[in-house]
Amino acid sequence: MNIISPRQLAERMKSGEPPLLLDVREPEEVAFASLAGAHSIPLGELSDRLEEVKASRDREWVVYCHHGVRSAMAIGIMASNGFSRLANLSGGIDRWSLEVDPSVPRY
Repeated sequence: MNIISPRQLAERMKSGEPPLLLDVREPEEVAFASLAGAHSIPLGELSDRLEEVKASRDREWVVYCHHGVRSAMAIGIMASNGFSRLANLSGGIDRWSLEVDPSVPRY
């Protein structure tokens, strides 16, 4: 599994073709803190809702959660369904808040 640090992701987001973001946290977590432009599908619903993102399976995806555990599981589900350009955000949105954007609330 590929891993991307928050700082690396911040740089990639400035590129001409930034990766797509998938947030696999629960809706109440997403409502509290999120990254702009992220598609949100809770991990427990991912298998049933993959059709929502499958059209973009050839694009680069960065998957994140709170600390990186659920996103690692999500990457396994996505990889087994034909997604090949996947990276896990190391430390999740919590580390993003610490290292890149302190305006993103921590919880």
